[in-house]
Amino acid sequence: MAVRQIRLMGDEVLNKKCKPVKEMTPRTMELIEDMFETMYEANGCGLAAPQVGILKQIVVIDVDDGNQYVLINPEIIARDAPRRDTRDA
Repeated sequence: MAVRQIRLMGDEVLNKKCKPVKEMTPRTMELIEDMFETMYEANGCGLAAPQVGILKQIVVIDVDDGNQYVLINPEIIARDAPRRDTRDA
């Protein structure tokens, strides 16, 4: 496992479209492990693959409930409130 560099706002990769994961491979599993390690090193609770420079639809989450979550190709299917543009806030 390895800690990867976290990309910050303004990095071009964060504006690019991610590709879906088509199959779980050893390389994908290694990426997920690296993402958890990177997230913990940064004292975070969630991290998406583009934040470490990988354009794949993968998110890792740990919200202190004793479980780690991995979302592969997540989709938002409902929203309770209208979307708010936070760029002007």
